Amino acid sequence: MSAGRRSPRGRTAAIGGVLHDLLQQRGVAERLREYKAWQIWNDVVGPQIAARAQPCRIRDGVLEVRVDQAVWMQQLQLLKPKILSRLNERLGGPIFADMFLRRGRPEPPPPRRESRAPLPPLAPADAERIESLLKDLADAELRAHLRRLLQRQARLASARKAQPDSP
Repeated sequence: MSAGRRSPRGRTAAIGGVLHDLLQQRGVAERLREYKAWQIWNDVVGPQIAARAQPCRIRDGVLEVRVDQAVWMQQLQLLKPKILSRLNERLGGPIFADMFLRRGRPEPPPPRRESRAPLPPLAPADAERIESLLKDLADAELRAHLRRLLQRQARLASARKAQPDSP
């Protein structure tokens, strides 16, 4: 191989490093941790509270939560330290310093769209390719998120190839 050309493995490591550095420089990794609150909210607070209150915004380390009734706002005000503690624990560190409660109709999270047919299993060749892409990425959390994304994309591509062409 000529000195001017890189092997695919070298390119992969370089792309992984560039992506990791870019996400760190832009603060995206930290923002992703913050916005994970939407994903874990229902588990943290339970179904009864989740039906009445949902996060709606994050600003300067404060999670804003929309609550449908004043009585529930009072209850959540009393539970605020416990909720914040649980959220921060699940997010892996002190992400939120406070929680601001706002009166209004909470918007439920959009329902998860189920695919019409289950996705095929990940092909061994795809699994190997994905692992080789991610092996030099130092951040374990970012590596895990990218692994899930790349695996799902490979499974979707396999499903599309298996489907007959539609007009």
